[in-house]
Amino acid sequence: MTAPMLPSYVAGRWYTAPDEGTPIADAATGETVVRVSSTGLDVPAMLDHARSVGGPALRELTFHQRAALLKQLGLRLMAEKDAFYALSRRTGCTDRDTAVDVDGGFGTLLSYASKARRELPDDTVVLDGAPEPLGRGGTFLGQHLYTPLRGVAVQVNAFNFPVWGFLEKFAPAFIAGVPTVVKPGSQTAYLTEAVVRSIVDSGLLPEGSVQLLAGSAAGVLDGLAGQDLVSFTGSASTARKLRSHPAVVANSVRFNAEADSLNCAVLGPDAGPDTPEFGLFVDQLVTEMTVKAGQKCTAIRRALVPRELADHVVEATRAKLADVVVGAPGAEGVTMGPLASLDQRQEVLRAVKALRGVADLVAGDPDDFSVVGADRDRGAFLPPMLLRCDDLSAGEPHDVEAFGPVSTVLPYDGVEQAVELAARGQGSLVGSVVTHDQGFARAFVRGAAHSHGRILVLDRDDAQENTGHGSPLPVLVHGGPGRAGGGEELGGIRGVLHHMQRTAVQGSPDMLTTIGGRWVTGAQRREDDVHPFRKSLAELRIGDSVTAGPRAVTLADIEHFAEFTGDTFYAHMDEAAAAANPLFGGRVAHGYLIVSWAAGLFVDPDPGPVLANYGVDALRFLTPVKPGAELTVTLTAKQITPRGGADHGEVRWDAVVVDGDGQPVATYDVLTMVAKTWPPAAGPS
Repeated sequence: MTAPMLPSYVAGRWYTAPDEGTPIADAATGETVVRVSSTGLDVPAMLDHARSVGGPALRELTFHQRAALLKQLGLRLMAEKDAFYALSRRTGCTDRDTAVDVDGGFGTLLSYASKARRELPDDTVVLDGAPEPLGRGGTFLGQHLYTPLRGVAVQVNAFNFPVWGFLEKFAPAFIAGVPTVVKPGSQTAYLTEAVVRSIVDSGLLPEGSVQLLAGSAAGVLDGLAGQDLVSFTGSASTARKLRSHPAVVANSVRFNAEADSLNCAVLGPDAGPDTPEFGLFVDQLVTEMTVKAGQKCTAIRRALVPRELADHVVEATRAKLADVVVGAPGAEGVTMGPLASLDQRQEVLRAVKALRGVADLVAGDPDDFSVVGADRDRGAFLPPMLLRCDDLSAGEPHDVEAFGPVSTVLPYDGVEQAVELAARGQGSLVGSVVTHDQGFARAFVRGAAHSHGRILVLDRDDAQENTGHGSPLPVLVHGGPGRAGGGEELGGIRGVLHHMQRTAVQGSPDMLTTIGGRWVTGAQRREDDVHPFRKSLAELRIGDSVTAGPRAVTLADIEHFAEFTGDTFYAHMDEAAAAANPLFGGRVAHGYLIVSWAAGLFVDPDPGPVLANYGVDALRFLTPVKPGAELTVTLTAKQITPRGGADHGEVRWDAVVVDGDGQPVATYDVLTMVAKTWPPAAGPS
């Protein structure tokens, strides 16, 4: 029976190529799973659909609305993960491997959904920083803001993470409001297709949010323009080829690459065989060699160990590797599956041959190993292989990446040499240092950070919670300099902003308030007979304000506050000492007394739509307040953020406290939770 052709999802429909395509084999059995081809696929229609259908639909939604959809999608996919696990075994993955890919991908969707709700406004633009004064009179300012690019995010992915590799790029693009075209690595594209099909079938996302290109990516880059983006994962040579594509260069297309990386793990000199750190290092090394059969861009390729500990590390690692059971995913007792393909196995063997020219193979024999539950010759199996290179002048361990279950132990003498060896990788996604010596950790991290995108410092204190050397996290940057690609993925909201345009807008306070949706100092305020704390979100408007005061500060007030709080700092209680301080010139009121009094002046005490005060931001005490001063506070609704699915939202208030001369003595933002309606509406909002 002929294996089915893997379809692409193009412009709202599934498309199947008419030719025979390229057969894709099961990594363990060698049987053909699917055939892959993009012959006849209308690439221009795909890009146009993303720009004309997907983009406008996404941009109509706010960040919070997109986040809510992403959360629903993540939960739906998580509920279906058993089907993806079964399919993932055909790619060579054990269930442990699949958890990294499938659960990691779905978890990334949920992480971005949560982060977007917490850190982005319920709006379609993001304001970047405070307004910048551009004139002396306060009537001309500048404000940076981010808006979604009006193009398409094209992702070209490697074979090793068909789910996570797709979703970790898709999530920030979707939150930003940019549609995605995903071109997965052909060897495992059928797993990506299963996830895309589930997304399409769910009906949760606007049409055009995501499309799938199964097969060759020929022609995709030809159609890119200045509002488009490319995110690539794969070899450095392919990254250079794509980055230099005429359309990418001519149109300044944003290009992010995550490429080759000879990552290192460094064992500290303090971590002898009798320490917890020694065990952590060996466990981590074996894990990184065997998870996904070492086919991870973040895997440890170089194990840098103190010269005096090298024999111990080799012996302990060899012993743990002896317990690894290679075989068919799902077979009883198997802990490491095959590589993704026979071609990939040959690539690894060629790399190992090059490494063996300068290093000794101290564990694992590619010509003599056992396989459980499968035919060793039909599947893409290899044993985990550990090499040792004592020739530190050799370049191969720092140049040749064996993209499989392979690592090389290299001895070092002193932290300076460890830093130098780490940097010889020419740029890495991740490095780790396993030590309980804080001085060594500080010296290594500060010395090696320039050549790494992420560094894990592992010791007994964080061992229970650490997520591991090779686990990229949605909230942290995934990327690295030099040969690692020079780009960034993930990194929390930074990943979202990568898909947006930062623009400097200049204008008056009133104009910037209207454009940005956040009140700007100098813009109009509105004070009426209704205290703004009596207004629900449905009634409150940006610029609604109240001014209260004055209230005079007395020496008795200062002394009472000091006695009541226990804050008897000399500036408040010792006239001579305070007078000797050039900042004060005499006794002054507590800053927190001023803030407390300001609240007493502007707060409306009766029950109402303001449900809670949950903090202040950017509090600054600007001028000392001496006894006799009279304080007045002005509170202005600065930003209003409803919360979807809740009966309340956040209101950020601008607070300014001035003295009798009108000089500001304190400025800050007050954060409150305010009901959407008052009295509260019955039932869910």
